Amino acid sequence: MATSSALQLFAVAPEGPVELALEGAQGTVHDLLERLPGGVYSALRTFGHNRFLWLERHLERTERSMLGMGWKRPLDRARLCSALHRVVSDYPLADARVRFDVLEEPVDFMGVRAELFLALSPFVAVPEEFLREGVRVEIASDLHREAPRIKTTEFVRRRKPLPLGTKERYEHIMLDAQGRVLECSSSNIAFVRAGAIVSAGDGVLEGITALVLRHVASQLGLRWLDERLPLAELRSVDEAFLSSSARGVVPIVDVAGERVGSGHVGGVTRRLTAAYLEFAEREARTAQ
Repeated sequence: MATSSALQLFAVAPEGPVELALEGAQGTVHDLLERLPGGVYSALRTFGHNRFLWLERHLERTERSMLGMGWKRPLDRARLCSALHRVVSDYPLADARVRFDVLEEPVDFMGVRAELFLALSPFVAVPEEFLREGVRVEIASDLHREAPRIKTTEFVRRRKPLPLGTKERYEHIMLDAQGRVLECSSSNIAFVRAGAIVSAGDGVLEGITALVLRHVASQLGLRWLDERLPLAELRSVDEAFLSSSARGVVPIVDVAGERVGSGHVGGVTRRLTAAYLEFAEREARTAQ
């Protein structure tokens, strides 16, 4: 079914995934799907070629997003999971970055009518240097989610102009009206203060990896507190890190030019990262 290309795009028709022709396509899963009408989505990665971590949570969040949009049609989980398993099992590289989009109604796109679409691009691990030395994040003062619990493709388009991924500007923090930290433009963010982990408990997207980290933290005996920290108070925290399904845990050592803690990756972040990787290796499952 699938070609040997590392960039792949599929429409999930009733009979299964149909690969769509890509001519000169470049970039990531987000670039492949930006021509579709607006919808809801989830992005994740594979582990061990064809396994996913907490895929059920991604599906549940997608269903909640669909309800939040006022859609009446349910998510066809069986068809989506069957397609996910098929395309990642056939993928030519060791692991893939995956995104699935759900539209309110079927559309005709590149000769196929569907309301479910999948995109795959190569999984690229966070550089070891970033994990060892940490990264810097900036502030996105003009970027906000109107409905934080709904994961929309429209927000992906709005955040696209923000540069991402370099050590000096890895992500952008979004703030609430009172100047308190909510989340980053494509990840959740948390801080370590006096041995406890602190992150905004509401007003943010429900990150699946953040949920995994809460679970892992409890197993390590670490407290996790829901609190929006004012930007001015970040000078008092000891460590910071972001989390996302595609990148795992990434330590932060600088926020908009202000050093976080000692300016080095801290012990709690290292423990949490190691525990997360062990958990993912143990708990990741195939889609079928």
